[in-house]
Amino acid sequence: MKITLITVGKLKEKYWKQAVDEYVKRLGAYTKIELIEVQDEKDTDNMSDKDIEIAKHTEAERILSKIKDDSYVYTLEIAGKQLDSVELSQHIENNMNTGKSHLTFIIGGSNGLHQTVSARSNYKLSFSKMTFPHQMMKVILLEQLYRSFRIMKGQAYHK
Repeated sequence: MKITLITVGKLKEKYWKQAVDEYVKRLGAYTKIELIEVQDEKDTDNMSDKDIEIAKHTEAERILSKIKDDSYVYTLEIAGKQLDSVELSQHIENNMNTGKSHLTFIIGGSNGLHQTVSARSNYKLSFSKMTFPHQMMKVILLEQLYRSFRIMKGQAYHK
């Protein structure tokens, strides 16, 4: 099993990097994990809708170029399906049991995902109707992946 995380933008703050490193280390006991960061487009407060769409399209091209053809793709989207931790674990385990050996999770940039990335998605996943900074979402996703593997293995996890 291999899991790839594709995220838009780089982690800059030390505390986010430390949290990501910790969960990558923990996940290493269960799966191979690859983190890919693609460059984000500069965002300004006075961007027009057309400028935002162009930025999202440019980021989408970068994201799509990193997805392997055989990968099962989860996109994190506000309008996606919300699962609890056990349901996410079961979804991942079901993919593993049906021969899907490469899962890719995608976190978009500050303007969200372009429709072409959403169209490539096999599963649209939502963690909340609220919007979170993508740096924080990366940590939350990694923690939930770690929790998912703990659940699959019947190991203790905090409820």
